[in-house]
Amino acid sequence: MPPIFVTSSGTEIGKTYVSAMLTRELKARVIKPLVSGLDEETFPESDPAELLAAMGEPVTYENAGLVSRWRFKAALSPDMAATREGRVIDFDELVEECVAAARAHDPLLIEGVGGLMVPLDGKHLVLDWMKALNGKTGLAPVLVVGAYLGTISHTLTTLAVMRAEGIVPRVIVVSEAAPGPVPVEETAETIARFAGDVPVRALPRGETVSLAGLF
Repeated sequence: MPPIFVTSSGTEIGKTYVSAMLTRELKARVIKPLVSGLDEETFPESDPAELLAAMGEPVTYENAGLVSRWRFKAALSPDMAATREGRVIDFDELVEECVAAARAHDPLLIEGVGGLMVPLDGKHLVLDWMKALNGKTGLAPVLVVGAYLGTISHTLTTLAVMRAEGIVPRVIVVSEAAPGPVPVEETAETIARFAGDVPVRALPRGETVSLAGLF
């Protein structure tokens, strides 16, 4: 199976919730190579902590490196967070680390950072990361979107970019990370009308859905 890459149309939408859900369902190895806004005090509520728990690993700050190699304190885009610490994300190293993990683990799930167009350094976006991996290992993308007002436009724009770049998602998950203006199922149905042959699944807040059959 090619690695599953979970991306989004934005941030704070539910990527990690979906990544953890898939990790448990597929009994996968999961990595989130880049994470910002991470410190020891708030670690128990962090994305790496949730992913460690999904794998059945001890949820300790010392274990953060099992999930995330590049960790930054500032809750900013990776390029900005790295600059604050006088660091630079080596794009080639990032790609090769994911390739190596894909060779070592099947299934492997990779969680991206922020949305599809978030900058990683001075010239690369999350989109470039996905394209590079797709060329080396193949990729099974998952697009996680929100249930907020405006998500339909954001979702279809993101989907159009992914289609144009040849990384069509296996599924779009409409995640009710926070209560939206309409039922999440209604939002998912509307998106599905314009998503072509890409399946769309509604994920009500606090619930789970089975996605294993799509991989």
